[in-house]
Amino acid sequence: MSEAADITEDAFLGGQLRLRQKRSGHRAGHDAILLAAATEARPGDRVVDFGAGIGTAGLALARRVAGIGLSLVEIDPELAELARANAAANALAAETIVLDVTADATAFAANGLSPDSVDAVLMNPPFNDPARHRGSPDQARHTAHVATEETLHAWVHAARRILRSNGVLTLIWRADGIADVLAALSRGFGSLSILPVHGEAGRPAIRVLVRAVKGGRAPTRLLPGLMLNDESGASKKEVTEILEGRAALPLVEP
Repeated sequence: MSEAADITEDAFLGGQLRLRQKRSGHRAGHDAILLAAATEARPGDRVVDFGAGIGTAGLALARRVAGIGLSLVEIDPELAELARANAAANALAAETIVLDVTADATAFAANGLSPDSVDAVLMNPPFNDPARHRGSPDQARHTAHVATEETLHAWVHAARRILRSNGVLTLIWRADGIADVLAALSRGFGSLSILPVHGEAGRPAIRVLVRAVKGGRAPTRLLPGLMLNDESGASKKEVTEILEGRAALPLVEP
């Protein structure tokens, strides 16, 4: 298969965002769009997307909130190049940085990400437990999905380091790992808002979206769950509006 044939172009946000991505390996989906819809940002904010892949979440946020200073951080140079091209093709300003999120402060600073310099971080870390999840033989897909024991703590630590005081971290994680999320955020973060995401009505949540404030002291809020599909299995109207970029999630404060 030729290099061109290995790439697809797909529409997101109801066609407002068109992204090129590899046909095989990790593919962008609902998680990234939900993460963008849960992320609070204002024009002029400096925003960093950790593990950006082809740029889906960060670019979806930039489409909703004009005028942010967006940095897309991705360890895979090939995916980073796709992210760079996707930003340009959609006329969205974004800096693409090839960097391991678990790198030290010196490496971050060398890429312009100094401590206490960012207003918002969003991230969709690898979250499958290797003890329970059979990793893909495709290395890029494996890296994107399978976490080590320290993955979440390392990513949260990196976010805490670059966020300003009262800066906001937004992340998506598997619902049965909520205890890991709370443990990782227990140092340096507060004012948590948690949104469970259910694939089907009447079924346990499959994801949690979490908003956390660096240095925040407000009580934790557990929000009513988001049901992606109704009892018949059809997408709910409010979810369609979110996925098409016409609405944000309640984690975004007015």
